[in-house]
Amino acid sequence: MVTTTYQVQGMTCGHCVSAVSGQVGALSGVTDVTVDLPAGRVTVTSEQPLDENAVRAAVDEAGYELLGA
Repeated sequence: MVTTTYQVQGMTCGHCVSAVSGQVGALSGVTDVTVDLPAGRVTVTSEQPLDENAVRAAVDEAGYELLGA
């Protein structure tokens, strides 16, 4: 398993957490998504390292901005 933490901008509420968790969690190989709302961090556990562009697209689809890992 691989765990990576990403910085995400724009999350402000529980709905934000659900949206990001749902989109990132749908990526192939993802086994867990944990969002730290106050810190703006999303920690993703996956079977293999994820393509950062795929994570960026998922966060974008949820309506937020991935600042990087």
